[in-house]
Amino acid sequence: MRRRAGSLLILAVALAAATALAVAFDFPPRDIAVLIAIAAVASSVAGVVGGLVLRRLRSRPARVQTMTVALSAVLVAATGVVTAALAMFISLHDLVVLFVVFIVASGVAFGAAWQLGDDIGAGAEQVGAYARTMVGSDGHVSAERAPAVTGPGELAALARELAEVSRRLETSQQRERALESSRRELIAWVSHDLRAPLATIRAMAEALDDDIVDDDATVKRYHFQIRTDAERLTALVDDLFELSRINSGSLRLGAEKVDLSDAVADAIADVASAADVKGVAVVERLPALPPVEVSARECCRALDNLLDNAIRHTPPGGAVRIEAETGGGDGAALLHIADECGGIPEADLPRVFDIAFRGDEARQRDERGGGLGLAIARGLIEAHGGAVSVANAERGCRFTVRLPAGGGR
Repeated sequence: MRRRAGSLLILAVALAAATALAVAFDFPPRDIAVLIAIAAVASSVAGVVGGLVLRRLRSRPARVQTMTVALSAVLVAATGVVTAALAMFISLHDLVVLFVVFIVASGVAFGAAWQLGDDIGAGAEQVGAYARTMVGSDGHVSAERAPAVTGPGELAALARELAEVSRRLETSQQRERALESSRRELIAWVSHDLRAPLATIRAMAEALDDDIVDDDATVKRYHFQIRTDAERLTALVDDLFELSRINSGSLRLGAEKVDLSDAVADAIADVASAADVKGVAVVERLPALPPVEVSARECCRALDNLLDNAIRHTPPGGAVRIEAETGGGDGAALLHIADECGGIPEADLPRVFDIAFRGDEARQRDERGGGLGLAIARGLIEAHGGAVSVANAERGCRFTVRLPAGGGR
């Protein structure tokens, strides 16, 4: 529809310009009408024929199509002028002169059309060659810069769009590979964490059923171990369920004003027994902080996971320090949790919050947790519009939690 409207507009402008030119040179009105009508009809017939030919050649190379367009334009002009000249009884000499001019003009037009078609064809080949290099034989997407493209600007714009799409595809592919790697690690770690307690529970249950142990002390010890392993499996399943809710987007958070100091105090109370058993001191230094609008349960769960991680990787006699401040002009609350784990290799820092990541051998030997606690903490904090990061500090690691004022969700 837009193309048709544009063609009609151009035709109307041409007729108006021709009429104005004839009037300017004092042509009689009747001659003007006859001249314009004859030229318009003859040119329209030639234009329709040229359009039909061009439609038939639509799938041919650009060079052929541009030559066809040039030929059609020349024929349209020649048909209109010659028909009008014959109708106005122009002499044979003048008509021959007119044809000579048209032949010369046609040569120039065909040369320009050939050059334009060649440029378009070369540009299309360049874009095609670039598109073929976007994906390698191994399926890897390569985000190279768009090449310099000859021809119309549309082809250059197309090359830039392809480069942008290639960049987004490469980013998506990298993210997909990282997720696939995390999935494999998660399956391996969860299989290991399930196998060990299940084997223990099965062995002890069979020993109790077969009366292999019968003294009260051993029976009680077996019952305690079975209950401990069952609780460990329950915690692992709960972590998996929580992580599934976070990743699927089905997590629904409530909204309530929570004093961050109270939330930290609750989290410290939850991990106090584990800290006492290991001999790790938990030191709290919190100034007055503005309340944050969060879901109290999920916020405390995230802080529990961060504190539990810090306590597990701090050696006996060490300390976990909790500090807070108000960051920037937006009123966001910053909470710092520092441990004495000895630090994390710089190459592993970006992966600390990945699912099932346990890092070095010291962390892998830790039997508590399935490598999901920090991933859950990050998911819960980000669900509140916050952020969590980690960096190496003087004696270990320092986790920083940022919660925006009002929740930011």
